[in-house]
Amino acid sequence: MRLKITLEGNNGVPYQPNKHAVQGFIYNMLKDTEYGKRHDEPRFKFFTFSDFFRDREGRLTFLVSSPERGFIETLYSNIRGRDHIYIGKHQLALVEIKKFKVPLRRRFQTGSPVVIYRNAQENEYFKFHAHHDLRFFVERLKDNAERKYNAFYGEDFALDGPLFDRIIPKLRNNGKLDVYVKVVKNGVPFPVIGSNWELLEKERIGPHERKFYRFLMDAGLGEKNSLGFGFLNPVKG
Repeated sequence: MRLKITLEGNNGVPYQPNKHAVQGFIYNMLKDTEYGKRHDEPRFKFFTFSDFFRDREGRLTFLVSSPERGFIETLYSNIRGRDHIYIGKHQLALVEIKKFKVPLRRRFQTGSPVVIYRNAQENEYFKFHAHHDLRFFVERLKDNAERKYNAFYGEDFALDGPLFDRIIPKLRNNGKLDVYVKVVKNGVPFPVIGSNWELLEKERIGPHERKFYRFLMDAGLGEKNSLGFGFLNPVKG
């Protein structure tokens, strides 16, 4: 399930608000609810959000998704009716908030970079320009997806075959795939390294796999989902 949040700000509001500030806004909207302690729980958070984009009128918009209907309903209830919200130090006018579902497709594209650890203990991110190992990347994506799904549903699901049958990267203007996102926490900036994808396609999703891919579509792909990475959009066609 998803939320679409459309905002207007004063001049000088950055095009891409800091992801840690957006995460903080979401957690703040969940205070004093059954999800109020989600931030402190040592487990998957089971939500993610997209990068910001501008609509035809130039207004800031982003999407929040989660496989937990109650999470989205609670967030929606605590945001709707407000005239303004704060993301970090920026006051933004709330233009529209809308909750909706999207149908499951066989094709996806990323709405925020996908992050994978090369070595989680060393806090080392996988980088295509340095590691040159697509096989490692896709296998780690699949493992992460299965672990998240099984943690959420308490199952022991294992996907037969690859997570996706065809993947097409979205290259930057300089021809490189790696994306460096500066995240600021408590005034201290640090980079998170990921990649964007034009197409992630599964040729056939069997009846027993639909629940898994629907979960993945809402929970996000890869690591650091609750910080706004790995957001997936279904693609028609």
